[in-house]
Amino acid sequence: MHNKKRFLLISQPNSYRIAPYIKACDSLGLDCLLASRGEHSLISEVHNGLHIDLDDHASALQLILQAAEQQPFAGVLGSDDSTVELAAKVARELGLPHNPPEAALISHRKDLARAHLALSGCPVPLHCLIDISQTLEPQLKGLPYPCVLKPTNLSASRGVIRADTEQQVIDACARIKPILEESDDEFERSHLLIEQYIDGIEIAYEGFLQDGKLQTLTVFDKPDPLCGPFFEETIYVTPSSLDSKTQSKIKRRIQQACDAYQLRTGPIHAECRIDDEDIWILEVASRTIGGDCARTLDTGIDTTLEELTIKLAMGETIDTAPIKQASGVMMMPIPAAGILKRVEGLNDARNTPHIDKVEMVIPNGHELKPLPEGNQYPGYIFARADTTQQVVDALRTAYAQLNFVIAPLWKINAA
Repeated sequence: MHNKKRFLLISQPNSYRIAPYIKACDSLGLDCLLASRGEHSLISEVHNGLHIDLDDHASALQLILQAAEQQPFAGVLGSDDSTVELAAKVARELGLPHNPPEAALISHRKDLARAHLALSGCPVPLHCLIDISQTLEPQLKGLPYPCVLKPTNLSASRGVIRADTEQQVIDACARIKPILEESDDEFERSHLLIEQYIDGIEIAYEGFLQDGKLQTLTVFDKPDPLCGPFFEETIYVTPSSLDSKTQSKIKRRIQQACDAYQLRTGPIHAECRIDDEDIWILEVASRTIGGDCARTLDTGIDTTLEELTIKLAMGETIDTAPIKQASGVMMMPIPAAGILKRVEGLNDARNTPHIDKVEMVIPNGHELKPLPEGNQYPGYIFARADTTQQVVDALRTAYAQLNFVIAPLWKINAA
């Protein structure tokens, strides 16, 4: 006899979201089953969980439905962009709260998202697809410069490069091509999205949908300019300094995008650029914010972001007020490529006024790989204060205390 309700989390085996979601399930009194690949994983939840092929939705769905027959699930959640579509398919079959699988797919495929936004009249940069397996020059006629090249299905600014000339576009394609070759999808390996560069400030939005209606948790300012050629994000700080009229328009634009995708429920993480002309949608994802950035919200709402997301997946009604406490996070920039030997100055950084926590993610002895090839930050710095300016100043001061000791990486190519 099972006393606990069971919750299904579908995730990549190396996702940093596994631990906070399992912790949230424990806090809510739920038994969490993790569906992932990797029966030989060193992570016990992955090893002991349900082993599925995340790329073969038909076989994965069959195995999950068999598991549901043994003990039903109270909710289903995909932790990352790559698993939200499968989670939607599972939830649809089990009659649980979900987005249409097609909407989940649109939310993480940049080319499909752009097409739906344009058809719905949302402000979206001029854009086109190019096939990098074909001759490039004929495809580059009439591009708006400067422009930004983006893989169709990667996150955290990986593979994103600004180009100001045709030659820079050609060089960027050559640099991005090896990154795309890691994909199992033939279309994603051969196609890039190119769009007009919007010269404006950038914000991140965190909220959630209930019955298709968007509710705001917070708007993050990004005080560091993101001009390229790569787009390494550093500081997120909340509450936003933007006026209420602009913030209301941001919410309207993101609601418009959710309607265009036909998203109905669950978390929403969005990125927008704002210039004198409009608010431009860069991304609307049907997942929570990336990295450890969700920790900036933990004391601002009456539950963790993961607990809130799990409750939504179980069909519970959520009512929470927007965050007012000034807080922020710095995703530590990678100063150079190589092997991380050690990080000096951690105690000084942690003792900086208003700093809550300095957390290293990449262990000593591991490789540091900057953008556009890399997809992981070495660590995070969290701050909380009376004003957002104090938060930003504290984050910059703490980071300035750190000294990354990095050794060159020597790669030996077999003959």
